[in-house]
Amino acid sequence: MYTPAKVKWRKVQRGRMKGIATRCNTIAFGDYGLQAIQPGWIDSRQIEAARIAMTRFIKRGGKIWIRIFPDKPYTKHPAESRMGKGKGTPEGWVAVVKPGTVMFEMAGVRPEFAKEALELAAQKLPIKARFMETER
Repeated sequence: MYTPAKVKWRKVQRGRMKGIATRCNTIAFGDYGLQAIQPGWIDSRQIEAARIAMTRFIKRGGKIWIRIFPDKPYTKHPAESRMGKGKGTPEGWVAVVKPGTVMFEMAGVRPEFAKEALELAAQKLPIKARFMETER
């Protein structure tokens, strides 16, 4: 799973996911991509599940780029604990994704394989995403 190597620790606030992505909104490395349609938090486990689904489908052919990284910690209170007593302990890491962000890219495979692999990856994610390809 993906986690930051070094963290200058601070419990971060939830923030807002308002607006559309102005960065990472075009395909930069590969020929095909998976673009977010909705905003959301994507957990490090969900990114890993999507990566495994793609690589198993294309049988280690081609190349895959992961364009998002979970660098935001989220906290959680333990179950059956009373209200108050401050903020909970850090539970995991999430990547903040806005609509328009290209999350995964792929190259070196046929278009129908790339479409199927990226749609399998999209099923592992908590947000809606669409397949896109470069205009060449």
